[in-house]
Amino acid sequence: MNGRNALGAILVVFGGLMVMKFLGIHLGWIVGLLMPFILIGLGVVGIRNESKIIGSILIVVGGLMLLPKLFGLLSLLIAVVLIVGGITLFKNQGKRI
Repeated sequence: MNGRNALGAILVVFGGLMVMKFLGIHLGWIVGLLMPFILIGLGVVGIRNESKIIGSILIVVGGLMLLPKLFGLLSLLIAVVLIVGGITLFKNQGKRI
């Protein structure tokens, strides 16, 4: 897949989504979840087919789209670490030497 084909595929997907929204079909949650991975995959394919500039751009855009979704997961992980840390502090408080 060369750069023109990848760009064409992206334009078709975005245009199709706009038409679906106009017709009242809302798939935003699915697209919001899958689109970053699709862009990263197209970027990897572009880099493998020696279109390094467009492939790199697609990977960066896909990564930037994925950051907010990972932030929710990261904040959940931080919350779990804080809870476990607090529990261990309570348990160690009773073991004074």
